[in-house]
Amino acid sequence: MELTLLFPLFFFTLSSATYISTLTLNQNHPSSSSSWRSDDEVMGLYKSWVIQHGKAYNGIGEEEKRFEIFKDNLRFIDEHNSNNNTTYKLGLNKFADLTNQEYRAKFLGTRTDPRRRLMKSKVPSSRYAHRAGDNLPDSVDWRDHGAVSPVKDQGSCGSCWAFSTIAAVEGINKIVSGELVSLSEQELVDCDRSYDAGCNGGLMDYAFQFIIDNGGIDTEKDYPYLGFNNQCDPTKVKKR
Repeated sequence: MELTLLFPLFFFTLSSATYISTLTLNQNHPSSSSSWRSDDEVMGLYKSWVIQHGKAYNGIGEEEKRFEIFKDNLRFIDEHNSNNNTTYKLGLNKFADLTNQEYRAKFLGTRTDPRRRLMKSKVPSSRYAHRAGDNLPDSVDWRDHGAVSPVKDQGSCGSCWAFSTIAAVEGINKIVSGELVSLSEQELVDCDRSYDAGCNGGLMDYAFQFIIDNGGIDTEKDYPYLGFNNQCDPTKVKKR
């Protein structure tokens, strides 16, 4: 088993991509409907997308329905990407056959227990406070410094709290040690059950405290993500 890593922890702001572009799109398409993509071009993109993501539809009319949704999403992507005032670009990913409502219902359905509250720091720290005379940049994009791991997929499990926690720890570990290591969200989902609830939601505060109390967190390679609640594996958590 790989050694579990121990990191200093503090809140670390990350910038991450929302969409993963999985098919190359021609960014020169205008947004007006009269000069949009031809039917053959849209169908070609759709067929390539279906093959790439292994899509298969059952039921009368289901494939036709999904194609129309795909086409609507593709038009939305083209219209967004044609706007030079935006700071990011969109692309087709595996969710391109879902409406916004379907996506939200399937993947954003977790409701956090209102009884869980953010932890309050017992001892305020000024360790990272801005000091007079410090020459700080207006902003830092940590992607440019290799401190942000590739985009991950939490699936339909309500484990966003685990992903945001792990992303922060991965980033600060890179800044401190110089090495970017992909860490285990699944260990938090399975083992951090004092205040967090696996796929039913949680809070970063408690997850950070779990990692501190646990003495570290395992790697993604050693404790891979499953996307559902599972029994905590004592052979893969930090040895005490």
